Amino acid sequence: MTFMALILKNLVRQRMRTALTVLGISVGITTVVALGVVLSGVRQTASAVLRAYDSDFIVAQKGSSDLTFSIVTEDEVEALRRRDDVADAVGALFHVSRVGGNPFFVMIGVEAEDIVDQGPQITEGRRIQPGADDEAMIGSRAASTLDLDVGGTLETEERDFTVVGIYKADNIWEDNGAYAALDVVQEIAGKPNAVTAVYVKVAQGEDPDAVADRIEDEHRGLTSISSVDEYSEVDQGIEIMDAMNLAISALAVGIGAIGVMNTMIMSVFERTREIGILRAVGWRGSRIVRMILGESLLLCGVAAVFGSALGVLASRMVLLIPTVRSLLEPQYEAQVFVRALVVALIVAIVGAVYPAVRAVRLTPMEALRHE
Repeated sequence: MTFMALILKNLVRQRMRTALTVLGISVGITTVVALGVVLSGVRQTASAVLRAYDSDFIVAQKGSSDLTFSIVTEDEVEALRRRDDVADAVGALFHVSRVGGNPFFVMIGVEAEDIVDQGPQITEGRRIQPGADDEAMIGSRAASTLDLDVGGTLETEERDFTVVGIYKADNIWEDNGAYAALDVVQEIAGKPNAVTAVYVKVAQGEDPDAVADRIEDEHRGLTSISSVDEYSEVDQGIEIMDAMNLAISALAVGIGAIGVMNTMIMSVFERTREIGILRAVGWRGSRIVRMILGESLLLCGVAAVFGSALGVLASRMVLLIPTVRSLLEPQYEAQVFVRALVVALIVAIVGAVYPAVRAVRLTPMEALRHE
């Protein structure tokens, strides 16, 4: 019998115990994968928000708990536009409204002139016109969900808009929302003469990081965001999800390791005489350790595969909820599954340490006398 065959035989001796251990570890891996996939989607959406209008970075109110709570005055927007090191600055106001069954529909208020050249790609109809307070452009996903065409009526909680154009955006939050005139969205949101964020394009030859630092120095109440890692300056959501992902990974390791340790201790206890015989016929302690560690790694490897598949399935099932589908597009990045594999590996090693040490401490004579 080969070494690997012996490992497999040891695991299938107690099929129910092995299956329950694999299931327990799989639940932890499922959570790690599902949350990782969701977090990757959130980060991808956040990155897309930062890159709208071909900007180098955005400027928002420092210390905001959520980006939608940020307030930048129109005077500050004009001050940014007048800077010699800034080529363009586009102010945008984000307002979350209920439309149909979606309570998180994003209305984006901008000056009509600002989206002529830099706005999203129009697939049907036209862009909103300056001074047209009742016009709106709607994203293709939102149009499909709400069954709206050009000429239809977009009904929000506050007022109705005539759909004059349908656009296609690269990011889900924009494609599931709509554009309207800035002054109209300001009135709806109750934020006169204010925007949520300013999309800044630096002048040719300027270093974006240097320009961002100068803006922060001259405008103490504002902060610049150029990457998702800096997003916590204006939105704590991603930082909280990162912390949750780390905490759940640690919890999965702890609970999984206890389950594996329990299984392996029971297995070693039941095979005490067998281990004594193996030692008596010349097996080294290191080989006993490799056998127990091999069993643990195989257990956790199967759990990692099974748990990863369940995690993907869970993330797809979440999308069956219309509200979630309008805000999130899961991203199945390789690093999510690598993290799940690392968690499984740590669980296997931690769970096997004590049983392996206990097994090699037994002398052949003590093991053979065991009843």
